[in-house]
Amino acid sequence: MTKKAFQKIYTHISDITKATCSLRATGVGNDELALIDGRVAQVVRLEDDVVTLQVFSGTEGIPTNAEVTFLGKAPALKVGDSLTGRFMNAYGDPIDDGPIIEGKDVEIGGPSVNPVRREQPSELITTGISGIDLNNTLVTGQKIPFFADPDQPYNEVMATVAMRAESDKIILGGMGLTNDDYLYFRNTFAEAGALDRIVSFINTTEDSSIERVLIPHMALTAAEYFAVEKNEKVLVLLTDMTNYADALAIVSNKMDQIPSKDSMPGSLYSDLAKVYEKAAQFPSGGSITIIAVTTLSGGDITHAVPDNTGYITEGQLYLRTDSTIGKVIVDPFRSLSRLKQQVIGKKTREDHPQVMNAGVRLFADASNAQTKLENGFDLTDYDERTLDFAKEYANDLLAIDVNINTTEMLDTAWRLFARHFTPAEVAIKQSLVDKYWPQDVEMVGHSQEEA
Repeated sequence: MTKKAFQKIYTHISDITKATCSLRATGVGNDELALIDGRVAQVVRLEDDVVTLQVFSGTEGIPTNAEVTFLGKAPALKVGDSLTGRFMNAYGDPIDDGPIIEGKDVEIGGPSVNPVRREQPSELITTGISGIDLNNTLVTGQKIPFFADPDQPYNEVMATVAMRAESDKIILGGMGLTNDDYLYFRNTFAEAGALDRIVSFINTTEDSSIERVLIPHMALTAAEYFAVEKNEKVLVLLTDMTNYADALAIVSNKMDQIPSKDSMPGSLYSDLAKVYEKAAQFPSGGSITIIAVTTLSGGDITHAVPDNTGYITEGQLYLRTDSTIGKVIVDPFRSLSRLKQQVIGKKTREDHPQVMNAGVRLFADASNAQTKLENGFDLTDYDERTLDFAKEYANDLLAIDVNINTTEMLDTAWRLFARHFTPAEVAIKQSLVDKYWPQDVEMVGHSQEEA
């Protein structure tokens, strides 16, 4: 960030908080960038001639007579093919020791795509994680969050999605990553030879927390370039949106704004929507799909961040640890993709909808059997078989370490059905049973007559 000739310099700051500075100035625009004592800041409030700026690196040490220079522009990113394979900070500057990014300046955080330029999402996007692809199939142009506890391996899941997803470009926006997580992403992408389709914007725990408010908008500005200008299928991965919301809350609280639920700013819904509504399927063939991690505090799904997120997005993916197998799974009960009906059985094999429904129903029967067991009730033969099925179903299909394509996951589900149930118990349309029921699999521990 450099000053331009003949810019007016202000030297009287009237108020300083931990995140903001206020002063009197004229001719200033909303969202405009400024330099305060050499630090980058952005206009967040205008009241007559009183301007409030958020200082991204914090205000510690800034004197009231510090030089303030307005730069006459909002935050921008240089977009172009040179973004590919690069790791950048919240300002779009390289952090990977590579050359300076070349391209045209595009302001970040602009308006969402005009609805008339959007098409109904209808293209399948697979992740290779069968807990998603089988029960919560994603569609290009969709926006969906991962809800996860802070101790769950959600960043490993995001890296896995990046490696396996069938897309032209992956844009990673990391907010509040530990150095270990940052290096994990970087090494994973490099070792997989996937850097030629990945662009990363990273904010670590060592960076200013206020800078996190820029990361999603940087990522989505890059995504729009590749989706709109290059007609590419772009997948945006954002982790962690709770850190993003916390950064918004810091600025809001330091500006003495009245907090809303859970100390979040009253603008939280619109702040989140401004990010998620960038997801779109374009008539030209390009698309932006957003998968974002939202960590939960103590598993609280009613907290303001997941609560508001649920109103904006088209479903959610919920991670939990399955105690019977000791692995993290994509919970089939609490997860939901509202757009999966657009593709399952159409862009995937014909049996997909019925296999999905049968698997979840039988898994639910196992959950009921487990409740009976824990309360001291006798189990029926069917109960016993559902419990055996549930362990294999969780291990072979729901666990996040399962890496198979859609055809293999459907074949796996059929084999599990045949190992533990009769066709009548599975209750799938007879024409599909005739076509896909495996003839070389026998029920384990039970005869057909016993069942």
